[in-house]
Amino acid sequence: MRVMRLFTKVSIVLIITQVGLAACSVLAPAPTATPLPAATNTPVPPTATPTPTLTPSPTPIRTPPALPGMFQSSILNPLDTPHSYISDTCQYLRDRWDPQKSTPGTVVMVIMYHSITNDPPPYKDNQIGQDYHLQTLQHAAEKGFAAISPQQLLGFLETNARIPARSLLLISDDRHQAEYFTTHFTPYLQQLGWESVTMSWISTDATPQEYYDPLRSLIQEGLLDIQAHGVVHNIPISEYSTDDYIRGELNGSIQFIQDHFGTKPIAYIWPGGGFTLRGVQLAREAGYQLGFTINPRGPLMFNWVPLSDTKDPMRPYYLPEGGVADPLLVLPRYWSTDADRRLDEVIAIGDAATADAAATRDTELLYYDIVCKDTYGPIPAP
Repeated sequence: MRVMRLFTKVSIVLIITQVGLAACSVLAPAPTATPLPAATNTPVPPTATPTPTLTPSPTPIRTPPALPGMFQSSILNPLDTPHSYISDTCQYLRDRWDPQKSTPGTVVMVIMYHSITNDPPPYKDNQIGQDYHLQTLQHAAEKGFAAISPQQLLGFLETNARIPARSLLLISDDRHQAEYFTTHFTPYLQQLGWESVTMSWISTDATPQEYYDPLRSLIQEGLLDIQAHGVVHNIPISEYSTDDYIRGELNGSIQFIQDHFGTKPIAYIWPGGGFTLRGVQLAREAGYQLGFTINPRGPLMFNWVPLSDTKDPMRPYYLPEGGVADPLLVLPRYWSTDADRRLDEVIAIGDAATADAAATRDTELLYYDIVCKDTYGPIPAP
């Protein structure tokens, strides 16, 4: 009896379990089989590795060095200081270090003559004897100087065009006959292989006609150069001079020299050393590119002209030139009366400038490389 009851319970449990399973099979949908991919012989490429993006290294910024100051000479009078005239620093450095041009320290000594005589001393004012004159030329030749023309000087001052490292410009003021030059200059110029001597010509109709043909012959031979020295001449240009008077002196000289000698002057030698700011402006307007005073300030170098900005009570006749702001129109000249002893002074200034340039060369070339080269191009190779 007890066994029958146990069998009955077990049967009831089994029936309930089967009914539950059947109900679940009706309520839950059968899972859908995912089809397998079709077989293929095409190889599966490997996964590509992305190419890394390269970031360029930043270009280093180079800071240009500070340029050294202008060369100073302790030999000059303290009031006579060097003035520059080239505003384009890059162009200046390119011309300064171009190996095809004049080397730094090239120096020009301009000498002013008034009268050379064969007479014995004593001499008149501004006059020298022939012996002293020849002594000066010989001394200059022994020291390596050579004479140049105004045109060569202009090329040197403007672009550093090549000239002898020690150069002379010989300017004889006022009118002289050809015999004066064939006696005192041209034989020695030819012997030394130097360029012409320059005469600053007073353009007056009072000149005797017999002067002209012999002078023209010297010009054609390349032994003489004519530049302007005014028309009235004996009334120097001053603050009281009118524009008409100044233009008459400047333009009248150009016309006269063209008419009588067939050349056009590029330089104006200020009569009596008289000049003004207005005079310099009108000289530029007339086409002059150089001008010379009577002030023996010192020698000339590329972009380096010694001038005074203030009047010197010890030298009252030498007008200060700095205020005209155009150094090439108020260039200094040594006097022939003491030129021989000043030669060594000029040499010393040039040698000191050469040494100074050697000390500043690397700095200046680095500045040019950083600031200038992309625009002005590299400095030519030797």
